[in-house]
Amino acid sequence: MTNSSRPLAVFDLDGTLADSAHRQRFLERRPRDWDAFFAAAPDDPPLAEGVALALEHAQECEILYLTGRPERCRGDTEAWIAAQGLPEGRVRMRRNDDRRPARRTKLEILRALARGRDIRVFVDDDELVCVDAERAGFTVVRARWAATSAAMKVAQERDGRT
Repeated sequence: MTNSSRPLAVFDLDGTLADSAHRQRFLERRPRDWDAFFAAAPDDPPLAEGVALALEHAQECEILYLTGRPERCRGDTEAWIAAQGLPEGRVRMRRNDDRRPARRTKLEILRALARGRDIRVFVDDDELVCVDAERAGFTVVRARWAATSAAMKVAQERDGRT
């Protein structure tokens, strides 16, 4: 069976597979320090629950990582995924200049993927993204195993940065 015929399991990174709590302090400042926030991402500890779920789904699915991180973080992001022993998979990132809310960008990508592939599951920690994905007919697992600060929620929804 080729990868293209396998269903997709789509995983968010921050708050789902990567524990970003140690760097959320950079978003609580005024102005927010986005460069420091993303520069600290390689130091994120893995979230065991998310990693286990990704490994489980990789047995039957092709894994795709869908993150709100900007494209300029690709090298660090792909190195982090590999270092955690996560399954290989394509990484879809936001354009560097894209500031739309995560719920819009991620749903747009999910719908585009679903035109050609079966999406078995979508795993994300952002409640607004999850609600919209469920409304669109996707099977959603809410990643509720990490603490997300209020600043991170604002970054995801209003600032369109992660």
